[in-house]
This record gives sequence, structure tokens and C-alpha cells, in this order.
Amino acid sequence: MFSQKLAGIAALSLSAIASLTYAGSAQAISFTVTTGVAGPNGVTNQGAFSEFHADPGVVTVDFNAGIAPTTGFAKYSFENGKTSSVRADKWAPAGANGEVNTSSYLAVFNGDQVTITLDSYLNYFGINWGAISANNTFSFYNGDALVKSFTTQDVDPVAPVRASQHGGEGNGYLHFYSEGSNDIFNKIIISQSSTHGGGFESDNHSFSMGTGRFTGFDPQSVPEPSLVLGMLAVGGVFLRKRQNQKLQITKNLAKD
Repeated sequence: MFSQKLAGIAALSLSAIASLTYAGSAQAISFTVTTGVAGPNGVTNQGAFSEFHADPGVVTVDFNAGIAPTTGFAKYSFENGKTSSVRADKWAPAGANGEVNTSSYLAVFNGDQVTITLDSYLNYFGINWGAISANNTFSFYNGDALVKSFTTQDVDPVAPVRASQHGGEGNGYLHFYSEGSNDIFNKIIISQSSTHGGGFESDNHSFSMGTGRFTGFDPQSVPEPSLVLGMLAVGGVFLRKRQNQKLQITKNLAKD
């Protein structure tokens, strides 16, 4: 299990295409784009999942039941009552390697928005985003106060997956996370401008509660591979030394 976790974090580091920090006088928030990973039990036809989806305390909404939750920890509401919905079609966000997603996903269309109201503060939120269209906007709030918004223009240039089923449009797993207690959030708004004909498609939303800085991307959270190898080498030296000591004691006893 340790080696699998280590390999996963190493892969995450290698696949992190962009990590941008937005800072103000009192607020900062970052996002990182990766390919994401396969889902529970290795499924690859349900879109990409967060590298943290199996971690303790992380909750994931996958929309596989064909609806968006309206009760519980994360409550989804369709603000304008237009054509936005949970659906299944070829525009579902692609898997980590561009695989076709045959499961249900959340789609927000022209001039509409979906609000996610949270029972607790978050310091991390992840989504499988794609096919990325013009004028997709993601906004994070603390109550009614805007913390930060991100748009297609921030993300599409660094999207790591170009899915053939989407005509080469960008896909990826977006990780939004807090840099400190000033930028935690308890409301998220997903919106699509009325000036563009595309939609905002997302899947596999992962939430992590927290009231301080998110540390999941810190390099010290898992030993570097070189450090692990070094520890194993040192352990081998001590083991051989111990064995030699036992051998010498056995020889001395034999002489006596």
C-alpha cells in the first residue's frame, strides 16, 4: 500500500501541468491541473478522478445515479431552471488517458449556473473538467464574499488531455485548494456565459473539509523516492552489521 501511494504521488507530481497561485492582500488560492486517475476499482469509463479521492475525509460526488444531490453535505441547485442537468452523452469529461466516459455528468448551459452550498468549510475541491468550452467560470465564495474565480482562459491552455471524442478539446482534472485560512470556502458556483453556445461539463467532484491551508501537494507529505531508497540502504547496512555481530558471538561460544 505504501509503495502504491508513493507511486501515485510521484505520478501526480510528474503530471502536474500547471500550478498557479493567485494572491491578494488577504486571500490566496491555487489550482493545479493533472490528468487525474482511474476511479474506484480501476474503472476507466467514468471519467478521471482526483488523486485524493480515496483519502480519509474526502467525499466524491460522481453523478452516476443520474441526479445532483439536493441534501446532505453538498447541496446542488440549478439557479435559472433552463436546460442544465445531469446527463450522459459523448460530451462527458474524458478519463485520465482520454477514455470515453459512459457515466452521467453535470452539464451547465448558456446563461445558467449551478450553486453548490456546503455544510462545512472546504480547503480543497476537485473536478474532472471537459470538454473545456469558452466562458466556463468557476467561482468560490465564503458566504456571499467572492474568494476567487477561474475561467476557461486560465485552464484550457494547460489542459493535459485532448480527447478525440471531443474533437481535440481540452480535458483534465482540476484541483482548487486553499493557501491559508483566508481563502477557505463554503459555496461554489459553476456558470456558463450566455454569450457562448458551449456548455460547462464536469464530473467526479471531490471535496475535502478544512479551515486552513491544504497540504496534499506538499512534497514532504510523502518521502521522496530517493529518500526511501536511502533508508532501505541504511537499513540493509544495519541488518548486515547485526548479522555479523550474531555470527561472531556464535563463533566465540563455539570456541569456549
